[in-house]
Amino acid sequence: MEFPRYHKAIVGDLLDGKFILATDAKFIELKNHTDFYGKFFKETFDFYLDIKSDYAYLISEETIEMLSRDICIFIGLLCYELDKEGKNFLDEIQYAEFDLEMIDNLLDNSSYTDLIQNNNQLKNSEARKQFLGTLNRRNIIDRNSDKKFTFTPAYKVFMDFAKNFAKGKLAATGTEEE
Repeated sequence: MEFPRYHKAIVGDLLDGKFILATDAKFIELKNHTDFYGKFFKETFDFYLDIKSDYAYLISEETIEMLSRDICIFIGLLCYELDKEGKNFLDEIQYAEFDLEMIDNLLDNSSYTDLIQNNNQLKNSEARKQFLGTLNRRNIIDRNSDKKFTFTPAYKVFMDFAKNFAKGKLAATGTEEE
């Protein structure tokens, strides 16, 4: 059987939880064979392939991993703290370069200390540094140096989740009040 170019790398990356970014040659191959890969991942692993204009990733309805939760918490806290400083957090996440020291200062001085201290990925500077390494391996951030990074378009998955979560909460609250 003949598979599309980069097949092994595409499957390996997606199964490892990586986002395949539009800047990667594998993304073009994945996009050119969307039907094949959609069917392949559904029938083989019962995963859904989601391809956006600038990234692709897998979705599983049966997962016990906690990384997605930790990423949502990290991005949520970062956005909250940036907003508190009067910055447009959406512009910052999309365009700014972040420094580990700045992240440490924001989280160490956050009013959400209990949440941060109870999260093994965010509880201190060393844990955050390792967490950022995980985010880099998953293509959620690009490391510009050991202490500086930018977000890739993959951050949008977590923003969309937060937006949908908030809409659901607001809808539930609106229903209860009526």
